[in-house]
Amino acid sequence: MRKINRRSFLSKTSAGAAGIILAPTILHSCAGGKSYNDLLQIAHIGVGSRGQEEMKHYFVAFNSSYSVATCDPFQQRRDASANYINATYKKRGFAAPKCKSYLNFEEVLERDDIDAVHITTPDHWHVPAAIKAARAGKHIMLAKPLGLSYPNYKILEKELKANDVRFHYGTQQRSMRHLQLGVNMIKEGLIGEIERVEVWASGFNPVKSPVCHEEPVPNNFDFDLWTGPAPLNSYCPERVTNNSSWFQYDYSIGFLGGWGAHPLDIMIWALKDKTSGTYSCEGTGNFWKPGGMYNNIKRWDVNYEYDSGIELWFVSTEVAMKKGMLKNRKLKEGNGTTFYGSKGWISMGRTTAESNIPELNTKLNSFPKNKRGYILSEENRMGNMFIDVVSGKTKETNPLDEAILSDTISHMADIAIRTHRKITWNPEKGEVVNDVEANQLFIRKMRKPYTV
Repeated sequence: MRKINRRSFLSKTSAGAAGIILAPTILHSCAGGKSYNDLLQIAHIGVGSRGQEEMKHYFVAFNSSYSVATCDPFQQRRDASANYINATYKKRGFAAPKCKSYLNFEEVLERDDIDAVHITTPDHWHVPAAIKAARAGKHIMLAKPLGLSYPNYKILEKELKANDVRFHYGTQQRSMRHLQLGVNMIKEGLIGEIERVEVWASGFNPVKSPVCHEEPVPNNFDFDLWTGPAPLNSYCPERVTNNSSWFQYDYSIGFLGGWGAHPLDIMIWALKDKTSGTYSCEGTGNFWKPGGMYNNIKRWDVNYEYDSGIELWFVSTEVAMKKGMLKNRKLKEGNGTTFYGSKGWISMGRTTAESNIPELNTKLNSFPKNKRGYILSEENRMGNMFIDVVSGKTKETNPLDEAILSDTISHMADIAIRTHRKITWNPEKGEVVNDVEANQLFIRKMRKPYTV
């Protein structure tokens, strides 16, 4: 009955059919002396370096939720994360239930007392894990990029609605006030009618592509589970690093999605209505050199034309620097989004915001900065934003439909480069127009038993 009562309460206090948003007081008081029912209970699925960082700084740092479970194929990671949570709560005097560690996330989803999951697995597990979480009725904060297979996006969309689950995409830049301000300026028409957008993102890390020499799988690591729905390759320690999960096509499309998710999300956030329709895409790119495991695109230069009239130029950072994309900026940044309107431009990134319209530029630069002039990060607000969404204090701020729009842009670049031709994406039909080969690149076969 506890699960029913908790979910019923959360549902009734959220943005429902009447469009009313209430703020339950249980989420805005310190937990001292209160029962475990008072705050949301969250499980962390995937606690590698990024997962641990978010767990610590988005959730455990605040007394606004309980972190009650950690899950990872690496035993050391899941146990160390659970121990950190328990030790931190104890030191702080935070009256929280004990955090337990798990190998299999489906065991976590069976717990009636867990309200929400924070998923930071490798990319190829993002959407499959989220689909299973939605079916279990758990609210979801999902790391970017979205995933690898468009049909799975639509399954997730369906399951969220069917199970009254709220979703929070891991584009933490939406928690930053300077970006919120800039996006609102664009929506309000302060730079006029938008004509084109330029987006750049890092294409690779300065590492070598390793060769895999097969080794026995360690006893404290479940390589089969880590691989999940992807093809099962030979094991070597180098295959399961962060870089290898990013730069192997079996697990991701590289930083086209991994970093591209952030500045592309800024564009969708500001221009959803104008970027929701059909568009064409063509461009060029370079892959990692053959010989090692890495086989994704590491440099790209891609142009898009939307039926709405908007033009998008999406490139990797090296291309942006070489072709002068950042020439109007006083501060250079590794990824960002520039909007060109009929009255002027606004350019924004994680730590910068500039405009050639003086009054707008003054407002955009009114935020606290470091000594070099870069805006101080506010991404640690991301966890509390998620809690506010789940509790019903706010509507969804990082919704799935917008995540699908931005993620698909990355995939269209990947597909256009791999097929060496111009393609046209029709989001209403969910397909590349008249191109069977291109569509097959946006559908990944899932290895049994890790299907959805």
